[in-house]
Amino acid sequence: MRQAANGDTVLVHYRGTFADGTEFDSSANREPLQVTIGSGQVIPGFDGALVGMVEGDTRNITLEPDDAYGPQDPELVHVVERERIPADIDLHIGTLLQAMDSGGNQVQLQVVGLSDADVTLDTNHPLAGKALTFELKLVEIAS
Repeated sequence: MRQAANGDTVLVHYRGTFADGTEFDSSANREPLQVTIGSGQVIPGFDGALVGMVEGDTRNITLEPDDAYGPQDPELVHVVERERIPADIDLHIGTLLQAMDSGGNQVQLQVVGLSDADVTLDTNHPLAGKALTFELKLVEIAS
């Protein structure tokens, strides 16, 4: 059978969990994810794990932060005055907000701290700094 290689477009089902088994994402009940290996569409460790698989293969991998969403960067945590957040937004720890950066790119922010005067916002990816486990099933090598 043909093995998946860099440049191949593949269809893959996946299940992502944390070390304690809590699921954070899955393609169950959806179409398989289409990925062109080596294109940067998915995190590096996920991408690299697809190389060498054949249709029908299942592979379990655990990725450290450097091969996933990177380490938690304290420089991406910002404290802003609460009055800068529109009053109609219900703020609580965990609230996800969206904003535009200076380059016009959309950025996701998570509320990680609140006081009467300030809001602490984290722009790190929600999975940054975490080890991730994936169960991958290669459905098809499409090209």
